[in-house]
Amino acid sequence: MPVVHTSTIKRARQAEQRRLRNKAVLSRVKGVVKKARTAIQEKDGDAVKTQLHAAQAALHKAASKGVIHRNTASRRLSRLARAANALTPSSS
Repeated sequence: MPVVHTSTIKRARQAEQRRLRNKAVLSRVKGVVKKARTAIQEKDGDAVKTQLHAAQAALHKAASKGVIHRNTASRRLSRLARAANALTPSSS
């Protein structure tokens, strides 16, 4: 029978806690981004602005916590912003 160290048990416990936390954060990010995309498709200007702000906050927070890579967060946010800006033609 192999010896199971207490540090191994603790590591497994910590890994499970991190997995559940990361899963919750990622689920929240996906939901917020989906709401933003829906608002963009419906072409609702006010909703797009608020949902884009919420998506930005969620993506940056997930990146700062290490759930997703910071470049991934930036890329997703950039694509959302580009889609939102395509709704209103710029007055140049």
